[in-house]
Amino acid sequence: MDMSLQHHYAPHNACFGCGPANAQGLQLQSFVKGELVVASWLPKEYHEAFPGMLNGGIIGTLLDCHSNWTAAYQLMVQMGETKPPCTVTAFFNVTLKRPTPSRGPVSLSATVTEIKADRALIEAKLFSQEELCATCEGLFVAVKPGHPAYHRW
Repeated sequence: MDMSLQHHYAPHNACFGCGPANAQGLQLQSFVKGELVVASWLPKEYHEAFPGMLNGGIIGTLLDCHSNWTAAYQLMVQMGETKPPCTVTAFFNVTLKRPTPSRGPVSLSATVTEIKADRALIEAKLFSQEELCATCEGLFVAVKPGHPAYHRW
């Protein structure tokens, strides 16, 4: 698939981190590459915590959204469906390993470490200039009818 998961499955999603319909959001785009889901994202100066360094909250948002899409995609594949279930974050833990330079692209990769019928545990990494800057472990759960996020994409 040449199109990002977000554009293919949720073009009207307004999520701040990954929603294609949010013109003021981060516009993260995730792509399937074998067993991994990968992304590249270019910070702007207003994403900085201080000159030259990316804000930790932005890093967390990127890892959360990228991990969530990894879970949704892998759950879709596991269930043999043609569209992903809407998934939400149950928890995510981010470890900031070093300051992340903001004057060039960052890249993300994520993979499933455990998957069940309605949830997936994801491990994600964020790199800048080929150095590991942050990691994330998170649990993402497919929601059921009645949940506010059900059918949001």
